[in-house]
Amino acid sequence: MNGNSNFDERPFIAIWETTQACDLACVHCRACAQPLRDSHELTTGEARRLIDEIAAMEVPVFVLTGGDPLKRPDIFDLVHYATDRKVRISLTPSATPLLTRDSIVRLKAVGLARLAVSLDGPTAAIHDAFRRVPGSYQWTLDAVRWAREIGLPVQINTTITRHNMAMIDDIIALLETLDITLWSVFFLVPTGRGSDIDLISAEEFEQVFEKLHQTSLRVFFDIKSTEAQHYRRYLLQRRTEARRLGQQPDETFHRIPQFAQSAMGADGSDGIGRAPRGINDGKGFVFISHVGEVYPSGFLPVSGGNVRRHSLAEIYRNSPLFQSLRDSKNLEGKCGVCEYREICGGSRARSFAMSGDLFAEEPCCVYQPKAALLDV
Repeated sequence: MNGNSNFDERPFIAIWETTQACDLACVHCRACAQPLRDSHELTTGEARRLIDEIAAMEVPVFVLTGGDPLKRPDIFDLVHYATDRKVRISLTPSATPLLTRDSIVRLKAVGLARLAVSLDGPTAAIHDAFRRVPGSYQWTLDAVRWAREIGLPVQINTTITRHNMAMIDDIIALLETLDITLWSVFFLVPTGRGSDIDLISAEEFEQVFEKLHQTSLRVFFDIKSTEAQHYRRYLLQRRTEARRLGQQPDETFHRIPQFAQSAMGADGSDGIGRAPRGINDGKGFVFISHVGEVYPSGFLPVSGGNVRRHSLAEIYRNSPLFQSLRDSKNLEGKCGVCEYREICGGSRARSFAMSGDLFAEEPCCVYQPKAALLDV
């Protein structure tokens, strides 16, 4: 049995883009969200069938995203429906006037396990400029406060780009005041509106990795990266170096996750575990669009099928696209010979966005594999 056997059968994370409707106009938006809902969105009945499939596959984490999920009037019923089927739900609403205290209380009442909101700057001026709607920063902070008042765990999502990289310390300082469960740091994939944003360099990726690592040693919330699979390589390098120097590896390395919780923790946590090692686009991860297209990632717009025609399990397990992404022998360039390829593999979404090749080497990684150096 290979290490990816579970990933061959089911994803660890499934994300459903409930709608592309959103009242924000974020400069990095993957979905190029619009104010109005698409008439071709999955219906309530189709959404319930999708939830049934998620439950049958026993996917540990199911995220409802958008656009803004609150633009769907049936969203509360769908969260309730999922909860009744033992599916743990995380929801990522947009910080707009729709995100009220009453809506958050109602979401918790119908079983929401975690609320995830975005914070892309330490001040209203920076965050609101990124989101292109004045007031979004304050709505975000209010939502965090309201959720914590009722005991609903909160995740903060931050997209690192050229516009805010110099402000990471200030963002972290703000996060330390907010009593959050997880900080998910997104590294830009130049797709959708994000195609027009300057991507940070490979060297700057390493600088951010160091910042995340050092922060993780002292804060009480977890930190994970999205579309920066090589952060795992960075952490393992740090552990190896610590052992070489005879030092005790720090706690961060023990957080490189091996498995996920599947039930509410005894400490009252939301029970949404950390992803296993090696997860990548299409490899433990699946994204379902608002019209039912099944993608390896929301940032990788190549479809393996549509849930209106085939089951999610069939597409994930058997489509040539997903099978090829789970086979590390398909990786090209230095990713193909890298000793970290099974736990990293590079961002397939970023490789595709920047080269048009799903399997091209990660364009934002400075690491030179040992095998590649031997060939020089």
